[in-house]
Amino acid sequence: MHTEVNPESPFGGPSVPKRRAAGLLGRDSELDTITGLFRAALHGRATSAVVVGEFGMGKSSVLTAAGELAKAAGFTVAIAAASRLETHLSGGVGRQLVEGLTHAPAEAGSPRPRAPHATESLPDRRPRNEQEQTESLDAFFHTVRHAAEQGPVFLGIDNIHLADPWSMRCLAYIRHRVENLPVMIVLTSLIGHLQTGEVALLEMSGCTPATIRLRGLGPRHVAEFLRLAPGRFSEQCHEVTGGNPYLLGALRRRMIPGMDLDTAGSPMIGEVLRVRMHEYTAAPKMLEAVAILGEDASFDLLAQLAGVDEITALEAIDTMVRVHLLANSHQPTLTYRFVRNSVLADMPLATRAVNHSRAARLLHDAGAPPERIATHLLAATAIRIPWAVNILRLAARYSVVNGDAGLAVRFLLRALEERLSERKRMAILLQLAHAEFHCDPDLAPARVREAVDHIDDRETAAFVATAMILSLCGGPDARLAINSAGQFAARLDAGGPDAVWPLLCMTYLAEAGSRLGPPPDFRDFERQWAPLNDPAAQQSRSGLLALDTVRSGVSSAQAVRHFGEALSGEQPELFEQPYFFTLATAVLADEAALTDRLCQVLDTKRLPWDYHVPKGALATLARGIALQAGGDLVRASVHYESLMRQFDERGATSDCPVAVLCAARLIETSVELGRYDVATAQLEKLDFAATQAHFTHNYLLYARGRLRVATGEPELGYEDLRGCGRRLEHHGMCFPGFAPWRAHAARAALALGRTDAATRLAEEDLEAAERWGAPRILGGALTTIGLVRDDEEAERVLTKAVDILSGSTAKLALAEALTELGSLRARHGHGEKAIVTLRQAARLAKHCGARSPARRAAEALRDARTSAVPAKDNDHGLTKQEYRVAVMASQGLTNREIAEALHLTRRTVELHLSGAYRKLEIAGRTELSTVLGRSQRVDGD
Repeated sequence: MHTEVNPESPFGGPSVPKRRAAGLLGRDSELDTITGLFRAALHGRATSAVVVGEFGMGKSSVLTAAGELAKAAGFTVAIAAASRLETHLSGGVGRQLVEGLTHAPAEAGSPRPRAPHATESLPDRRPRNEQEQTESLDAFFHTVRHAAEQGPVFLGIDNIHLADPWSMRCLAYIRHRVENLPVMIVLTSLIGHLQTGEVALLEMSGCTPATIRLRGLGPRHVAEFLRLAPGRFSEQCHEVTGGNPYLLGALRRRMIPGMDLDTAGSPMIGEVLRVRMHEYTAAPKMLEAVAILGEDASFDLLAQLAGVDEITALEAIDTMVRVHLLANSHQPTLTYRFVRNSVLADMPLATRAVNHSRAARLLHDAGAPPERIATHLLAATAIRIPWAVNILRLAARYSVVNGDAGLAVRFLLRALEERLSERKRMAILLQLAHAEFHCDPDLAPARVREAVDHIDDRETAAFVATAMILSLCGGPDARLAINSAGQFAARLDAGGPDAVWPLLCMTYLAEAGSRLGPPPDFRDFERQWAPLNDPAAQQSRSGLLALDTVRSGVSSAQAVRHFGEALSGEQPELFEQPYFFTLATAVLADEAALTDRLCQVLDTKRLPWDYHVPKGALATLARGIALQAGGDLVRASVHYESLMRQFDERGATSDCPVAVLCAARLIETSVELGRYDVATAQLEKLDFAATQAHFTHNYLLYARGRLRVATGEPELGYEDLRGCGRRLEHHGMCFPGFAPWRAHAARAALALGRTDAATRLAEEDLEAAERWGAPRILGGALTTIGLVRDDEEAERVLTKAVDILSGSTAKLALAEALTELGSLRARHGHGEKAIVTLRQAARLAKHCGARSPARRAAEALRDARTSAVPAKDNDHGLTKQEYRVAVMASQGLTNREIAEALHLTRRTVELHLSGAYRKLEIAGRTELSTVLGRSQRVDGD
């Protein structure tokens, strides 16, 4: 190593070398700090440094490198290493230093004068009296002083925290006596090690030592250390080891191509840590408990698993945090993943399995989530844990929901290791088929066939296959469920219709809900009814009859009667099926008693079959739909919003048909409340294309159409509403109350000036509503007809709509009908009647929370009040507002321009013009100029 002579040195020795010790990665700054202290020592002033770091951080290597640099700079170097096994040997570290000083070679090959009797003066035991103590301390000091008189001295003590007490006292004794001597003292210590002896670290190093904290190597040096090209793998190596050189060395020795760093560990590291922790009470047990529990480690569980009291556990945690073996956080966790894996690898397999089973039991008793408990059950191999089966199945269910089907497969394979009845084995195999279907679709059929082979009870088999259909509700999952049900039905068919009927029923519903076209022929199921005497089968028969009536759109009363029969017993499965639930709630929303009964049936304490759906969600959604139908929009939106938060948390918003229905209902309700930003935000959360596989996509398309019309995009809204209609017709759905797309498409057509299309849609809607016969739906259809008919016919149908809706619970629909009727009466010049009608409409709309209808009613009421005052400046019998609109139209302004100028809606302008034409007895706007006279102007313009 090249050095320079320093002429300023009082000893004429060499200065700090320019180059560093080779082979020590990433420690240049630390060595720069140490070598920066050389100058003070070379000038005859004592200096010191303390190098601290956690276990394995390279303290000894840094000290060795510093000693080499000191030797190159002309220091006499003496380095001692303290050892845990020699702590009780009095004077052990001191003797090493003395031997290093007295046997060091002199400069230029001449023998260095030796301090007489220095080594012999250090005791093999702690001195017994004050005289012996003084003699020994003086002997050590004289040795150091003698060496310093010959040249600069570098004293290094590695692992000072393990040094024997008498050596520590020797260092403390000389520290202030060498202040004016060229002595440099460098100590290394484990960070956080509690000094329990009589000498403190500062007493050995001085009051103001340079403290050097060793941290982990950076990613670049980690890659160089492991001989890897920089990249993601070397970055992961840095993450799991924290750049700790000792851990990196162990990782390098075990490194193989394609290794999984998440599980990489070294039994040797685990053994070293376990042995080192033995000096601390209960620390080895707590270390193992933290490794076993992992992210589930909490203070109380750690103490229980380690079998120690809480005070002892806390002391052990405190110690391991101080030495950086545990992270300093509220939840005790090992600092590096490689350390945790190493501690686990050091345990015998049986011990580890038993500890994981104990951890699983503790977590279960503490109410931890199933997936966390199941993680420990996976590691508890070869141990029979009968209570674990249900936990593993629940955990598998949640794993599929969270997109980790591979983990679900592992959970279910572990469940199959338990002693199981044929019934439970069959159910687990079907669940496993679903999980494997997400990993590799080709694996699922074999699992289904295996499950079929375990049928030993027909009723149970039908129940299990039915549960699978209810669980797998949409897309490819639904096809798997339907195909699996077909295999089960073929096996059960020999048992007669009673054995296979529940499965056939659910298969039919699944087929109907997952098809984009017409559902299976209902008559295929009718042929199964004759031999059925079981009450549950009769209930499901009534439910299917109700559904067939709904699809045909024939009779509301008949559908309600069938639904009532289906709700007469305790059989919630039928109403939990998404397709059935969607249509049943649309019908029962107007039937308060049956809605309450439906919610009672759905509000079960057990988890829904569909793993996307939160507990109690179906009952909440049914109540929201009933509230919306009755016009209680604010409460309905609260129900929908609370559900959507839960669906969003599960990531199921676009995957589950029930979630799609809830989102669509929220969008529609938000439009009626005037909360267009809420509706738009909800729509943007959805993967619109992904929802097309669900029947409930039809309602979403309808809701988006309504939003677009309300936010100034009538053309796009009209296309959405028409698209919804085409899909429903293709699906064979004639029920006009599921998504009343025609009524809103007619309004959009009017806004676009397509009166013929609007009239046709309104008439079709009325025809379907009259066939169905429910008051809310019929009243709404009559209101739409009132918008497209001429005035006399319009007033008759609107009056009829008000009469019908007044006897129903549909408050918002009534408010809309009253608004149209009041506006019409105002145009007819019946001001007082119009004001009474519109005041009622405005009050109802406000009560419902519907901003847009309330605003329309208030605007019409204001116009009616204005129109009730006869115009004073014309002789044509027009109201003031009609006169203003007519004059502006005669001047060539379009309806839109008139509306903008007078702050009216285009529809209101059209109504005023219609009233003006009737009173002036003219056919249209081309005759206005002649009748009114071109010279006339609107007052105030």
